[in-house]
Amino acid sequence: MTTLINSVKGTIISVNGQIAQVEIEGDIFPMLSEILISPDDPSIILEVFSQSQAQVFCQILSNPDKLFRGMQVLGSGSDLKIPVGKTCLGRVLDVFGTPRDTLGPINKASQTSIYSKAPSLNIVKVSYQILETGIKAIDFLTPVEKGGKVGFIGGAGVGKTILLTELLHNITATQKNVYSVFAGVGERIREGQELYQRLKESGVLPKTIIILGQMNENAAIRFRVAQAAVAQAEYFRDELKSDVLFFIDNMFRFVQAGSEVATLLGTIPSEQAYQATLQTEISTLEDRLISTENGAITSFQNVYVPADEITDAGVVAVTSFLDTAVVLSRSVAQKGIYPPIDLFQSSASTISKATLGEAHFKAFTQFQQLLDNYNKLSHIVAIVGEEELSAENRILYNRTKKIINYLTQPFFMTEKQTGKKGVAIQRETTIKDIEMILSGSLDNIPADKFMFIGSLADAKII
Repeated sequence: MTTLINSVKGTIISVNGQIAQVEIEGDIFPMLSEILISPDDPSIILEVFSQSQAQVFCQILSNPDKLFRGMQVLGSGSDLKIPVGKTCLGRVLDVFGTPRDTLGPINKASQTSIYSKAPSLNIVKVSYQILETGIKAIDFLTPVEKGGKVGFIGGAGVGKTILLTELLHNITATQKNVYSVFAGVGERIREGQELYQRLKESGVLPKTIIILGQMNENAAIRFRVAQAAVAQAEYFRDELKSDVLFFIDNMFRFVQAGSEVATLLGTIPSEQAYQATLQTEISTLEDRLISTENGAITSFQNVYVPADEITDAGVVAVTSFLDTAVVLSRSVAQKGIYPPIDLFQSSASTISKATLGEAHFKAFTQFQQLLDNYNKLSHIVAIVGEEELSAENRILYNRTKKIINYLTQPFFMTEKQTGKKGVAIQRETTIKDIEMILSGSLDNIPADKFMFIGSLADAKII
C-alpha cells in the first residue's frame, strides 16, 4: 500500500475486538475512511470509522493481536486502494488487492479507491434489452435485463452458488467485450477453491476477477470485500467502457458483517436486531451497480435466507433493490427439479410484451394460466390420484408438468457430479419448444422424458 505520511499522529488507547480507539495529537484529524498505519510495523492497517472530540474509532483490517495500548499510528493521507484493470483478470485477490493464488505479484500501476459515489443521474442509462443466460428456466420465467439487478434467494443447500457460477460461465463465454467480477463475501475456503477450479477448467477465468473475503476473516474485512469488487467493476465500465457482469455470494453475509461491526461499535440495533444503518449500507453499494453511457453493470446477487424465513428484515432490505427476484424453494429441490425455482414467488420487472416480444409474452401468460390450474389440481391428485381427474383436466395437468420438467437442465458446473454434459439453450429455442408443448402436439409423450434435457430437438423428442 502506498503511504503518503501527513501530519496526522495518534496513539492507540484501547482495543475492543476489531475496533481500536485512537487519541489524536494536535489539531489535524484524519478523514473518514482514511487508513492509519504504524511506522514500526507496515502490516498494521486501521481504517477511520467515526470521530469524536479528540478521538477516532477505527476498524482493524489487520491482525488485532499486534496492537497494544500506547502504539503510535500515523495517517496515510489516503483511503483503501486496490489495483484494478486487465492485470487483475484471471486472478484471486483479497480486499487489499493482494494475490491469493500462486501466480505471483500484480502490477499496481492502476489503483483506485474501493469507495466511490454513485454516478449522477444525467449519465445513467437503461437498456431495456434482454440478456440471455442459456438457462431455460431463467430466460423464460424471469428474463434478465441487461444492466439490471438479479437476486437468487433461498436457504442453505438449494443451489444458489451453482446457479450463480453457471450464469458466470454461460454469459462470459458467449459475450464479447464483457468482463466478470466475482465477490465472495463470507465465502467458505472450500467454496473459493472450487469456484477457482471450475472457472479455470471451463475457460472463463481469463475474463474474470475473483475478490474473496473468507468466512474466517474479521467482519470489517468481509464488510469491505463487496466495495472492493464494485470498484473493479466500475473501472471496467468507466475507463475501459466495457459491459460488466458482477456476481456476489452472498449479500446476506454483507448485511451480517455490517451488523457485527455495528455491534462492536455499540450502536443501538433496529428491527430484528439489525443495525439501524442497514438500508443505507445496502443502498450505498447497490447504487454503484448501475449502467451508464460508458457500459452496463448487470449484477447477480445470492441472498441467503436464514431458517428459510423469507420475511427476515435483512433479506427484505436486499430484495427491495432487485429488478428480478428468483426464489429457490427447498420443497421444489426435494422433488429433484433443478434449478428449483419457486414459480409463484419469483418475479421479474421484464415481464411485458414490449420487452419480451409477442411470442414470449403469449407463451408465458398461457403457462401462468395453466400453472394456476395445475396448483389447484395438485391438491386433488395428492389425495385421490391423477386417474380421478376429468379427461380435460388430466391433459392440462400433464401439459403443465411437461413444461415444469422441460425447464430443468443439466449444468456445465455439475457435469462431474451428475455425469450429464451441460447445455446452454437460446431463449428463442426455449420459447418455440414451450409453444409446441402448449399446442398439445406432444401430449402422447410421457412427462418424464422432458426431465434434464436441452432442447426438444437435442433430446430427439421432435
